[in-house]
Amino acid sequence: MAGDDLDGTLAAMGPRLRAAREQHGATLAGISRATGISPSTLSRIETGRRKPTLEVVLQLAKEYGVPMDELAGHTPAVEPRSRAPHSFGDDKAVLPLTRYVGGLHAHKHVLPAVEGVPARPRQVSHEGYEWMCVLYGRLWLALGNQDLFLAAGEVAEFDTRIPHGVANAGPGGPVEYLILFGPQGERLRPRTPPTSDPEA
Repeated sequence: MAGDDLDGTLAAMGPRLRAAREQHGATLAGISRATGISPSTLSRIETGRRKPTLEVVLQLAKEYGVPMDELAGHTPAVEPRSRAPHSFGDDKAVLPLTRYVGGLHAHKHVLPAVEGVPARPRQVSHEGYEWMCVLYGRLWLALGNQDLFLAAGEVAEFDTRIPHGVANAGPGGPVEYLILFGPQGERLRPRTPPTSDPEA
């Protein structure tokens, strides 16, 4: 593999590693405890600010149970593997919608129905920027000191260095939402044609 190809492959691994971790149902802190790699290093790798070494990639591939070819982008992206619910406070399903070739990538998340009012979501923070759109149900977004309750069709965007967490806001069924995640400083750039003035 040529040097440029190798650099490109390593740079593109960050988003794939983040997707593999989320499909595994793990937090950065949990993977750090299991592997000895610091959460800040993991975060920089996932957001493309640091290229992973071969040793790190092998370690993470083993931890996530993901083939190296998949992390290198040599096989098609697959839907999340079936697994028992994980014990991280929500048994959400995560479906990748992009092949994680760097830059922006998208997931669909589904939170199961709950009984009663849940506890305030556990918050995490990491490098990056996120856009969230609720498709169905009612989502509780705990963003720093704020509590936002988003209904279907509502969106939120935020710097993921702000502590954040989500939960199903209460009884009534599951919650489905989309997430676009990008590197620090990334922003969506709306492009719309100018509107004509009907009275002009």
